[in-house]
Amino acid sequence: MGGKKVNVITENILREAADAFAFDRTTGEISRYGEGHINDTFVVWASDKCKRYIMQRINTDTFKNPKELMENVCNVTSFLRKVILENGGDPERETLNVIPTKDGKPFYTDSDGGTWRAYSFVEDTVCLQKVENENDFYTVAETFGTFQNQLAAFPAATLHETIVKFHDTPTRYQNFEKAVAEDAMGRAKDVADEIAFVRSREADCHVLVDMLSKNEIPLRVTHNDTKLNNVLIDKTSKKGVCVIDLDTVMPGLAAYDFGDSIRFGANDCAEDEPDQNKVHFDLHLFEVFAKGFLSTAGATMSEQEKSSLVWGAKLMTLECGMRFLTDYLEGDHYFRISRPAQNLDRARTQFTLVKGMEAAFADMMRIIQKY
Repeated sequence: MGGKKVNVITENILREAADAFAFDRTTGEISRYGEGHINDTFVVWASDKCKRYIMQRINTDTFKNPKELMENVCNVTSFLRKVILENGGDPERETLNVIPTKDGKPFYTDSDGGTWRAYSFVEDTVCLQKVENENDFYTVAETFGTFQNQLAAFPAATLHETIVKFHDTPTRYQNFEKAVAEDAMGRAKDVADEIAFVRSREADCHVLVDMLSKNEIPLRVTHNDTKLNNVLIDKTSKKGVCVIDLDTVMPGLAAYDFGDSIRFGANDCAEDEPDQNKVHFDLHLFEVFAKGFLSTAGATMSEQEKSSLVWGAKLMTLECGMRFLTDYLEGDHYFRISRPAQNLDRARTQFTLVKGMEAAFADMMRIIQKY
């Protein structure tokens, strides 16, 4: 994701925002919370310290229409509450619960123009920043699969696109070619191999969107940011409880969510690893995730849609690499960097993973067919 709003949040603005929401207790201490890079997140304690809430200022540089974003969040979480109740679950823990403002709205606009929302805090949970062991990866897969399964009957086409054409891989390819042609930083001559790598896979970029257009796979509600830290895990049982960070919930394909998790988790390297000899696609972790995801989502999926998951793994990785390379060619204006050529290293890492997936493609298909 891109950069965040830089407006300073004063104590007065924090208090103004907190006072706008219909919390069920008088609020007390407010402090920053979590490791998110997009929105500004705070924990709001009740004055008696017996309860707490999450309050966030939405980054309207990234999410330019907070009204539509919150309509998506409210519609999806309301649907999830009904499904969870029907299945005998606990909707206070198993989905996010939006706390409205005192005048019944899903968000508040402060006197400085900032947009805020609030959620109930899901206690006794943790979120992981990286895969510690394969059981963690399985749990995350199972939870994202449950999320997909619970929303199978939701009319996906009614959702807004909070980021237009976010996982439209052909459009990402067009953006890449535009960056190559313009060569704003004079860098194209130094990355000829990477440019050739992408160009040789242009036809692949169309596979999933073509399957959708032919009605071979269904449009679904997708999360679109299926990293490990977007699942809350129960501290005691170690089971997945709740999927969080619903800002990018949009119409999409199951392959997008599955593929992005594989891209992020089925490897043994840093995203910006400079030494490509240290980058490896882990087929075993792919199988761990596939087994967990399909154990909960598979019942609603055709064999053709299951097969599309393998393409999702490859294309979400290729797409991400294209985005890093595009940003490098344009001057590193979207993804934050802490050193020169970091976006290039990120792109190369994704491309190395793509090569690993291509070598293992037949094995990945066989694994999917097992489950």
